[in-house]
Amino acid sequence: MEHYQPDHVRDQQEPPQQILARHGKSFYWASKFLGVALADRAARLYQFCRYVDDLADGDLPDRQESLEDIRARLAGEAISAGPEIEAFMVLANSTNIPLSAATELLDGMLMDQHPTAVADEAELLRYCHAVAGTVGLMMCRVLNCKEPRADSFAIDLGIAMQLTNISRDVLEDAKMSRRYLPASWANFTPAQIAEARLDCQQPVAEGIERLLDLAETYYASALLGLRLLPFRSRFAIAIALRVYRQIGWVLRRRKLAWWRGRVMVSAGEKVVLSLRSVADLRPKNVPLHQAHLHQHLQGLAGVQSR
Repeated sequence: MEHYQPDHVRDQQEPPQQILARHGKSFYWASKFLGVALADRAARLYQFCRYVDDLADGDLPDRQESLEDIRARLAGEAISAGPEIEAFMVLANSTNIPLSAATELLDGMLMDQHPTAVADEAELLRYCHAVAGTVGLMMCRVLNCKEPRADSFAIDLGIAMQLTNISRDVLEDAKMSRRYLPASWANFTPAQIAEARLDCQQPVAEGIERLLDLAETYYASALLGLRLLPFRSRFAIAIALRVYRQIGWVLRRRKLAWWRGRVMVSAGEKVVLSLRSVADLRPKNVPLHQAHLHQHLQGLAGVQSR
């Protein structure tokens, strides 16, 4: 089978940092504070995540089969799945990335190959763990974090960022037959949301507000766990957290008018948020992780048994 090469990463000669700069602007800004070696490793992880995400959201008729091939390679059930995946395997082997996290990421991408209509908050959080909490776990290894307690907080940061993504992309996702807003919050079909019907604008906006409130809970937990990271990594991740979190505040400033399209964080705001992140460098005791945040995630990669 010919391996799929999304437009964003089809040129293997393109440096991972260039891919990150073009498609992950918030993360690229934060990576500037990591140092050359760690920034390169973080960009290589981003390249892998971007590759499978582009494949999952692409229009090739055999994309599900391609994703299944990649999953099989990550699970040790196949010899090769293309140069992009082999490059990730080299990174994983050198940094002790748990392949269970990468495999679960692929499970999340496979979920998106079918029309999506999330039922409740528990299903939402499990999906967020699959496509983003797992990335937090992998990033912990890439950033040389040796503290096992950091995993739970890294998962929380991934979940918070994915909740922010969902809040920002409600309209775009609906046009792809996906509704991640729980039906128990806003029971509209993706088609109804995609039309931005007047009767669904306010209920969906209220659902987005609940998403952002939930994201705040996970951001608050992740902030506590930052102190478990090595010093330089702590500053970069604090910046990424604050910049991504700001997307939610920009949405709120716009009165949650989701039908008007995506919002962005300005360059000026990024500078201010970076300066505020200096406060996150102060050494403090890290409290125990709040177990209730993972009550719906038992059995998933990196989640501690309760």
